[in-house]
Amino acid sequence: MNAKTPKESHTIMNELVLPNDTNTLNNLMGGRLLHWMDIAAAIAAQKHCNRIVVTASVDNVSFKHSIKLGDVVTIEAKVSRAFNTSVEVRLDVWAENIPSGTRIKSNEAYYTFVALDHNNHTVPVPELIPESIEDMVLFEGALRRRQLRLILAGKMKPDDATELKALFFGEEEGK
Repeated sequence: MNAKTPKESHTIMNELVLPNDTNTLNNLMGGRLLHWMDIAAAIAAQKHCNRIVVTASVDNVSFKHSIKLGDVVTIEAKVSRAFNTSVEVRLDVWAENIPSGTRIKSNEAYYTFVALDHNNHTVPVPELIPESIEDMVLFEGALRRRQLRLILAGKMKPDDATELKALFFGEEEGK
């Protein structure tokens, strides 16, 4: 299984916010955006894994700026780290009002996907090799984010989260 770089999974998805996508304030409904983000992230994960993937978790998604009726939503996704059978995908969401020429970052999030074989069993995924400084920062932070996800899901004891502990107590006490 050959290692891959984040740019090999890079995915850009555009959507036009139509009336059926909005709430009574003419803002994009959060659930619709989460749906679009899940699709973009799944495409990026599949590009990396060359497999069918399923969503395992969605990290906190904060809505920084509302997206309005008529805006063009651009979702950029790429794999930020590969683990044994899962990948973490970083998403950035932009809202663009074409007539006014304005573009603003609306959201960012991390989604985790698990790769499956034809019998729906988990399978190993290719290693990720970060290239840019941004890739390396995302890669390094992914282990802490993963530990936090596992603790919150009850799948890891806080005492075993050495990377997270190092953030709060320093390298020596975190190990």
